[in-house]
Amino acid sequence: MSASISDIELPVIRRVEDFDKTSGNWLERLIFNHRLTVLLLCAAISLFLGWHATRLAVNASYARTIPQSHPFVKNYFENLQSLKGMGNSVRIVVENTSGDIYDREYLEVLKQINDRLFLTPGVDRAWMKSLWTPLVRWTEVSEEGYRGGPVMPESYDGSPQSVEVLRNNVIRAGLVGSLVATDLKSSMISVPLLDTLPETNQPLDYNVLSKMLDQDVRAKYEMAKQLEKDLKGLQSGKIKIHVVGFAKLVGDLIDGLVKVIGFFLVSAVIAAANIYLYTRCVRSTALLVAVAALGVVWLLGLLRILGYDLDPYSILVPFLIFAIGLSHGAQKMNGIMQDVGRGTHKYVAARYTFRRLFLAGLSALLTNVVGFAVLMIIDIPVIKDLALTTSVGVLILIFTKLFLVPVALSYIGVSPKAALRSLRQDNATTKGGGIGRIWKLLARLTEPKLALPVVVIAVLAGMAAAGVSLTRLQIGDLDPGAPELRADSRYNQDIAYVNAHYGLSSDQFAVMVKTGPDQCRSYETLIETERLAWELRHVPGVQAVLSAPNSMRVITAGQFEGNPKWMSISSNRSVAGVAISNVAVSSPELVNADCSLLPVVAYLADHKADTLNRVVATTEAFARAHDTADRKFLLAAGTAGIEAATNTVVKEANYRMLGLLYLAVILLCYVAFRSWRAVLVAIVPLLITSFLCEALMVALGIGVKVATLPVIALGVGVGVDYALYLLSVQLAAQRAGMPLAQAYQRALQLTGKVVALIGFTMAAGVVTWAWSPIKFQADMGILLTFMFLWNMIGALTLIPALSAFLLKNVGQQPALAASGTPAPAVAQNAGQARLKAGT
Repeated sequence: MSASISDIELPVIRRVEDFDKTSGNWLERLIFNHRLTVLLLCAAISLFLGWHATRLAVNASYARTIPQSHPFVKNYFENLQSLKGMGNSVRIVVENTSGDIYDREYLEVLKQINDRLFLTPGVDRAWMKSLWTPLVRWTEVSEEGYRGGPVMPESYDGSPQSVEVLRNNVIRAGLVGSLVATDLKSSMISVPLLDTLPETNQPLDYNVLSKMLDQDVRAKYEMAKQLEKDLKGLQSGKIKIHVVGFAKLVGDLIDGLVKVIGFFLVSAVIAAANIYLYTRCVRSTALLVAVAALGVVWLLGLLRILGYDLDPYSILVPFLIFAIGLSHGAQKMNGIMQDVGRGTHKYVAARYTFRRLFLAGLSALLTNVVGFAVLMIIDIPVIKDLALTTSVGVLILIFTKLFLVPVALSYIGVSPKAALRSLRQDNATTKGGGIGRIWKLLARLTEPKLALPVVVIAVLAGMAAAGVSLTRLQIGDLDPGAPELRADSRYNQDIAYVNAHYGLSSDQFAVMVKTGPDQCRSYETLIETERLAWELRHVPGVQAVLSAPNSMRVITAGQFEGNPKWMSISSNRSVAGVAISNVAVSSPELVNADCSLLPVVAYLADHKADTLNRVVATTEAFARAHDTADRKFLLAAGTAGIEAATNTVVKEANYRMLGLLYLAVILLCYVAFRSWRAVLVAIVPLLITSFLCEALMVALGIGVKVATLPVIALGVGVGVDYALYLLSVQLAAQRAGMPLAQAYQRALQLTGKVVALIGFTMAAGVVTWAWSPIKFQADMGILLTFMFLWNMIGALTLIPALSAFLLKNVGQQPALAASGTPAPAVAQNAGQARLKAGT
């Protein structure tokens, strides 16, 4: 695992001519005897994938953020055509800051915005609602029977008389609190969206839609400018636009990615500075940074070729691949620098390093791949994409780090001055100077009297953190608004405005009452549907519930001259049929065309996990008690219903994912160490750090959700590298005959600085995310920084402490071997032979 691990070193060869190029295994000969071909191949691949990387789009899909095999989501998709406005939609609220909505200039602006949205590609025009759409109607009972019409009078001409007619129609339609604000200062345009554009059969581009809303709606009517052609009297700043919905949220996230690129550059600079401070070699540091960036370019190019887009949830992958690549490259450079410092030619040093570190590096990277690939068990497409892209990125590193870096360093080498400096530091460390004092202190943790309190403290901390995690860690969002963005973002301010001024929030939870065709008008179905609505109204967190039976009461009374005693659900099928037909005209979202589906829509105060859990529990209990062969209560549609399904999948997948992840890491560690005791020593620090990270999530008010679920898996997948580096050296030294304390100190001397370097470099690569405008990325940055550092600290302290009890006698065999040679001597000779071969 290092350039030097025993007193028997690979020979120092100062000239290439003196080196046997036929030595080494077949892979080493293939790579280094054809170095130029390797470089030309990498250059060609870089140009090809770099060109494709420039064409990679940034987009998101509403359907890919939800668990598509979950029963809730299946029910939603199966009845999608009957659930207009219950899925992906955007709501635009137009506010009059200088008056109310009954203002000629305001209504003209509302009309222009309505027309612009109506013609926007991707809008489900038939179900768009505003004061200007004919779908929004009023109905009343008169002495002559029913009468009604569109809320916006057909004869509207902007005159005070027509504005007054509009005022009366709004009251008669009962729009205050839904499409009209309770203070009458704003009105809403509800715009259902299609996931695929029917004209091109291409997915809806949320970035384009978001920019249109910002430029053609918000900027045009909010900014201090006069619309001389249409609205000569419009005052500057009179109109204010509020936009909420998944499409706008994703658009804002994509806009935030532009700033995230700046964080990428800052991360690269910090990580490069860490490498330089360790090596003090400009040329090799520049090479490592360049090759790490090259790995990112290759990944982005491959994603474009494979047909993927880069979405806000997978934007962390390039950061992670860059940091992992830089840390693994540092291992190669460390080995070459030690050999060059002893006088070995740079070409020979590169081959020595490849010979020693290839299997170790391959094992570590494959462990990363397996750790990331475990995420693919989670039935949410964006997480599966994250797992795939991260795994592909790490596979790319196998080529760029294990092949390209040593070959490139064989040409440019490292600074002789920096190499000598590194060698002097290593010698000083060996003698106990400088950082050697810390290594000696850590090596003393192999003594049981010091190891015991360290292990006890660590285990108690892990148990306390596990207790916090198991009892207080919550699934889903813990704050109102969009947790992906910061609380003071424009989007969350818009959500706060809408929730404060409208009685019906954007968090809809729809239960689908499914019957046979034309059976929704049966008395039993209507009564059961009304009972469900009554149950939901009494659930804490539910603002209001809309259902067809509730609307039918008013309509039935209207059929009988408005007599209040008829304000009920009639058992007469003919009377009920007329009432529900009227509901289908006035509120088509409450009954479908063939009268086989009656959505019960609950509007929630927020989408916090506790609120969703209460609504789901109440509805499921009702469904179990009232489902029949002819009538089913199906969960769930609406934004809150889909989020409840997502929370369920995340909750079920959380510990199952961690279990499979640790199982995979245990198996790979066992293959590497061939010792269950060593596997236990490697896994315990990772497990404790995982529980500590979940306790930190509780302390920071971060729930487990789509954006944070991968964090612990990523932290474990990367954190196991520390144990692989340290334990491989320690076990090899012990099997070569060294006692535990000396073996661990040797591991620290040879890999300790690099392990610490990796920990700080990985942390530096993500800590800047904490200042990202995208809050979930900031949360991920904080959590990953914690895991990278604590995995490193845990490895350096717990590996020796646990080894004192589990690995103390490694390499000690029975008194005599079969050959008659004392066993320690056999172990030492065999170990030195393996070390000399670089295994």
